[in-house]
Amino acid sequence: MPSYQQFKLPDVGEGLTEADVAEWRVAVGDTVDVNQVIVEIETAKSLVELPVPWAGVVTELLVREGETVPVGTPIVVIDVDPGGAAADDGAPAASSTSGDVLVGSGTKEGSTARRRRRSAPAAEPAAQDPAAAPGVPAPQTPPAERPDRAQAAPAAGRAAVSPAVLAKPPVRKLAKDLGVDLTAVAATGPGGIVTREDVLAHAKRSEAQELATYPDDDKPWLADGVVSANGRQTRVPVRSVRRRTAEAMVSSAFTAPHVTVFHTVDVSRSMKLVARLKEDRAFGDVRVTPLLLAAKALLLAVRRHPEINASWDDESQEIVYKHYINLGIAAATPRGLVVPNIKDAHRLDLHELATAIAGLTATARAGRTTPKDMTDGTVTITNVGVFGIDTGTPILNPGESAILALGAIRQQPWVHKGKVKPRWVTQLALSFDHRLVDGELGARVLADVARLLENPDMGLVWS
Repeated sequence: MPSYQQFKLPDVGEGLTEADVAEWRVAVGDTVDVNQVIVEIETAKSLVELPVPWAGVVTELLVREGETVPVGTPIVVIDVDPGGAAADDGAPAASSTSGDVLVGSGTKEGSTARRRRRSAPAAEPAAQDPAAAPGVPAPQTPPAERPDRAQAAPAAGRAAVSPAVLAKPPVRKLAKDLGVDLTAVAATGPGGIVTREDVLAHAKRSEAQELATYPDDDKPWLADGVVSANGRQTRVPVRSVRRRTAEAMVSSAFTAPHVTVFHTVDVSRSMKLVARLKEDRAFGDVRVTPLLLAAKALLLAVRRHPEINASWDDESQEIVYKHYINLGIAAATPRGLVVPNIKDAHRLDLHELATAIAGLTATARAGRTTPKDMTDGTVTITNVGVFGIDTGTPILNPGESAILALGAIRQQPWVHKGKVKPRWVTQLALSFDHRLVDGELGARVLADVARLLENPDMGLVWS
């Protein structure tokens, strides 16, 4: 006789209560193996691939793509003893819990635009990624009729790198981190060698081309929306990252009394240091940016003023001082704003910090940030300057005491050594929780960040 097992939505991270079914990787009638990825879910923090704990045949998909279900809800039925009886001998009908008929891939006919954009991958276990957690299959890359914006920046290690390509090990690592196939990169180095600049230029062009492939009437963030009869509006359900971001920002804004202080600073010496480090062979495998120096400056400033590294515990009415710094990096992704953090960032040297930032942002843009990466942040930095914005008043990440905004760096007239000269200038903004941080402490922290960016040599004294 057939033996049916219901696979229930598990809790894949701290505090998860519900998730969206983003994409089924199997259809009714498919044979699956133990630990084969069968579905991709979207939590409030990341995209997660779920493996099935049994081998057998898929007999019913209980949840449609795009549907939000609580943890513990049965989502698929597996016949773990398909040889026990004929397929039609008591097997459950392939229908959803809401009465919609499921066809073919298990989605309702005429389902999401995302499903139309890409077909289901072959039902084979993914090759194990050495960097993945033990026992968890590595991400599978589904074949696509057109690239999905949510996969525009593949997770580290997913690009195929051919050994026949001439490239130094640091360049190969950079290509791997950015998801760039070295065989597709135009080499400009001597003797046909691929340089770091070639990889970065290729990654930039690829991203621009992917964005350009979407016609105005089929943007991915509108894919699941409903267009009004007159075509003048599209209503999109608020789910996952966008909903979590909204809830967190409202909670933060109306719980923690925000104060923001500003500082305009000459960063010409930092810009010269960035240029020198880009030419330094020791930094050839990482991306050196003003954000990197600003992040390091913030870490040093927090170490000099550890009282700012704290959180407010409402339940116990205590201030919790942290003896570690988990540095959050605000990352804009196709799914919305996420703020993963670098654990124990205060222990990293400049090169290690650059590597951590690159890996964190690439993973975030690929939608592969884990719930663990999003928790226990202490302070955050956001780079609004990449959008040409001078400054802003950032809202605190819930549970954190401070957030630094780095504005656009521009050449401006500046009094330097008694003369007006063109200098590289930026504006910094530090928001902090006034329950924890008074104005003097906040001002001192921001002044130290500015001092380090104005004169990076001070980092040798303070580190």
